[in-house]
Amino acid sequence: MSVIQTINAALRKVPAWVLYPLSLIIPGWLLYQGIAGNLGPDPVKALEHSFGERGLQVLVAVLAISPLRNLTGINLIKFRRALGLIGFFYIFLHLLVWLFLDVGILSQIIADITKRPYIIIGMLAFVLMIPLAITSNNWMMRKLRRNWQHLHKLTYAVVLLGGVHYLMLVKGWQLEPMIYLAIIATLLVLRVGPLKRIRLIRTR
Repeated sequence: MSVIQTINAALRKVPAWVLYPLSLIIPGWLLYQGIAGNLGPDPVKALEHSFGERGLQVLVAVLAISPLRNLTGINLIKFRRALGLIGFFYIFLHLLVWLFLDVGILSQIIADITKRPYIIIGMLAFVLMIPLAITSNNWMMRKLRRNWQHLHKLTYAVVLLGGVHYLMLVKGWQLEPMIYLAIIATLLVLRVGPLKRIRLIRTR
């Protein structure tokens, strides 16, 4: 048995549901850090940024699952749905912190949504995530059939918009959001045309 086959055999023994309780570790840790006063001079902004970045990281991981399988043979497909929902959960927390702890005033929220391009892009990404989260269950997969796959291609747009949102959010041309956007662009390219059919290692 090859190394890849051994890895895939081990992964098949791990249930996807274990990711859900594990996903609560980050919010719990950040809440503890906030209570302990360890999030710096602006804990709300730190909390908001942390949830947003963790959400983007998880969504990038979702986008990487198919290219990883195509290029290496390592199969994480069974975890993709759980990771997508966890990414939505973190982005939802990011939004809640912005709405209720950062801004908090309805008129200012409306003004920001309508006047700040990076917020418009971020809100668009979140709105596109809602139908993906709602339909991420077996019943909806059976109900929608092939339309389910077409709908969930919105993931590509969501992750790209998330990367653009992050790039526009920071002041100036900072390296970190540019790296995220470069990784997202690379993963999207790997999912297009003949590149998505590349198999460097085949498993049986």
